[in-house]
Amino acid sequence: MNDKICLFAGTTEGRRLAALLDGAVDLTVCVATEYGEVMLDGLGGITVHTGRMDESEMEAFFARGDFRRIIDATHPYAELVSKNIASAAKKQNVPVMRVLREADKEIGDAVYVSSVEEAREYLSRREGNIFITTGAKELASYVGLDMARVWVRVLPVASSLESCEKAGIPVSHIIAAQGPFSEEINIAEFSAVGAKYIVTKSSGKSGGFEEKIRAARKVGATAVIIGQPPQGEGLTLDEAVAELEKLYHVSKRKIYLIGIGPGGRELLTNEALKALDGCDAVIGAKSVVEALGTRKPTYFEFTPEGVKKVISDHSSVRRAAVVMRGDVGFFSGAKKMLEAFENEDVTVISGISSVAVFASRLGVNWDDAALVSLHGRDGNIIRTVDTNKKTFVLTGGDNTVGKICVKLCEYGFGDLSVAVGEKLTYPDEKITIGNAAELALCDCDSLSVMYIKNPDASRRVRHGIPDDEFIRGDVPITKSEVRSISLSKLAPGADSVIWDVGAGTGSVSVECALASPEGHVYAVEKDADALDLIKKNKIRFRADNIEVINGAAPDALRDLPAPTHVFIGGSSGNMREILSAVIEKNSCARIVINTVTLESQADVTECARSLGLDIEEAVAVQISRSKKAGRYHLMSAQNPVYMFVLSGGGEK
Repeated sequence: MNDKICLFAGTTEGRRLAALLDGAVDLTVCVATEYGEVMLDGLGGITVHTGRMDESEMEAFFARGDFRRIIDATHPYAELVSKNIASAAKKQNVPVMRVLREADKEIGDAVYVSSVEEAREYLSRREGNIFITTGAKELASYVGLDMARVWVRVLPVASSLESCEKAGIPVSHIIAAQGPFSEEINIAEFSAVGAKYIVTKSSGKSGGFEEKIRAARKVGATAVIIGQPPQGEGLTLDEAVAELEKLYHVSKRKIYLIGIGPGGRELLTNEALKALDGCDAVIGAKSVVEALGTRKPTYFEFTPEGVKKVISDHSSVRRAAVVMRGDVGFFSGAKKMLEAFENEDVTVISGISSVAVFASRLGVNWDDAALVSLHGRDGNIIRTVDTNKKTFVLTGGDNTVGKICVKLCEYGFGDLSVAVGEKLTYPDEKITIGNAAELALCDCDSLSVMYIKNPDASRRVRHGIPDDEFIRGDVPITKSEVRSISLSKLAPGADSVIWDVGAGTGSVSVECALASPEGHVYAVEKDADALDLIKKNKIRFRADNIEVINGAAPDALRDLPAPTHVFIGGSSGNMREILSAVIEKNSCARIVINTVTLESQADVTECARSLGLDIEEAVAVQISRSKKAGRYHLMSAQNPVYMFVLSGGGEK
């Protein structure tokens, strides 16, 4: 705190430098107006000097303050101020750091002029309304124009209004407001007055220049740009921050991870608004950032890598607001973002989820509802709807409302009540209520919320489903008792990847799919009749997480994802090749093999030995079922089944 620094601010860059140095040095910040002083609110460790000074006053001020360094972060058009700072500092032998604004991008479809007078001459020869955004000081230079077609935007202070009156601007043509302004506000104001020409200075990104240019283009107006004056030698804001970090060992950076809700500012929490107002830049997906209508510098990045690069490349961004739609704790990318910034000072600010908003619109409590996101991800929506009376679904990407409703109809849910919320909280919000069959034809917004009611939902867990509940035909089926024991040995998890090789009617596939609702079952079968039965049983038992694979193993296994569990009910003499394919994909997979012949038992034993697989268990299952004979019941023995539980030697 021994270093005494004097910072000339009044700009966004000045405010950010003040925040960087606050508490690290003995800092005095000079601003010309009370508005500049307001910009420094929230910084407690600085001294503020308000009021304009000429060169001699600056020299005396520098002498009294005994400053070690002067930082000039004044507006690029305040040329005289910068000149006076440099001269006064030189007389006091104090080094000056001049901070330049970010160079503006070239604008290919605008008119450049070198001065206000040249802008007036150009506009006097054109027809159409004019919107002047260059402030009040130079309005006198526009005298001579037809002021009936001129609108001006100035600061809401008495001196600005006096300048407007002297220039002859009609009172109804004065917009007194504090900037900078977002693109959306510019569009609204330019459109409201029917502006054909927008007059602006090339004042850099922080001055809202880019927002004005984009807005002018969107309303079809010509931008008349008073060219950026030479700024001389100096550092960019990022270069200045890097230099100050090195000189004064300051490296304070804060990241806010903010959930913005469904979109727009209306549902932002006070905590989120405060963080956004105090940040240096807003980073996020384009649609999310634009929904906020922020006046801060913006960067359109949403991946952790992209956001990290933005912050790394811009040293001046000391407080970054990373914004995400919805609630950061509800199907959000916040988890990966937190991992990327695990060594940074990160504050997570929750938003209001679109599900909460939609539930309130419908008057439905959702504490007993299932929540599913199909936005950019797969999910077993059929199983969820089948087992829950209430289901909320976030749609997105390929998983549109129409496609989801088509699938519901395919599995017999066409009559279920479905409500769809589109563009929630926006002016064009829309809520549609019908049944799945009706909404299958609905062309809804990609990012919608669905509410599905199934009053007949059941959460009963089924094991050993009776054989006669399956559609069977003439294809062999793994009997219910054997099937139940087989699944207990296979022991799939909730999200397992399961191969059912030689699937037959699909009875084992179905039970595996029901036991692993978040997993995926690949039913591999070569017989055409059996394939048809598997598909029918998949629909019958609403086991949408079964994928039917047409082909003979091992060739049909080549392109499948690595399994965590494998059931082999039939090998057609290719046991060694099938097991080799399993080991190649995942040497740790758990394998259950059912055999009925002595030759098959020998084959499994030999293959396990030669391939280095462990036989964890070998179980003989003998099932007898009662059969009615007159008024008696006789037990009828089924063929014995020999089960082998194998595991590989790979690392788990």
